[in-house]
Amino acid sequence: MDAEEKILAWAREGRELSCPLWEQLPAIPLYVDQVLQYLRDSLRFFERDEEDVLLTNSMINNYVKKDVLPHPEKKKYSREHLAALTVICMLKQVLAIQDIGTLLQGKPMDPELYGAFLSAHTGAVNETCRELEESCQRGADLRREALRLAAEANAKRAAAERILCELALDGGKE
Repeated sequence: MDAEEKILAWAREGRELSCPLWEQLPAIPLYVDQVLQYLRDSLRFFERDEEDVLLTNSMINNYVKKDVLPHPEKKKYSREHLAALTVICMLKQVLAIQDIGTLLQGKPMDPELYGAFLSAHTGAVNETCRELEESCQRGADLRREALRLAAEANAKRAAAERILCELALDGGKE
């Protein structure tokens, strides 16, 4: 299978993809090893390759130390933690942990905020994969396609950072 066929298969997979809904997250608290395995399985699509790891025990500890993620209760992580870690794993690819902290405000994740993230994230992934699938089918230059996607991502990242910077300076008020 050549690069174009692999990208097309990846894009088709992405069009069917969704991060776990709030109700699909485990209701019982998990230990850190279980959290890592659960999120690896749930977010595998977003890894660059098979050696890439989106989350480690050390990363979780750092998020807790920096108040981006609430402390676990008796070394167990709740549904709220799993939702927050899902958001963190996706957003740390484009935002600094400091900015993600501004978004989450060190509070437990709630179903409404997680739902808003899932809606935006799923829509963006599906749209991007649809565009990429169409580009592959018409034989577009993959390097140019990667350049276009990276430029769009950079512009949106800059806008998000500007908003979060202003919110942080304003004390987190919306």
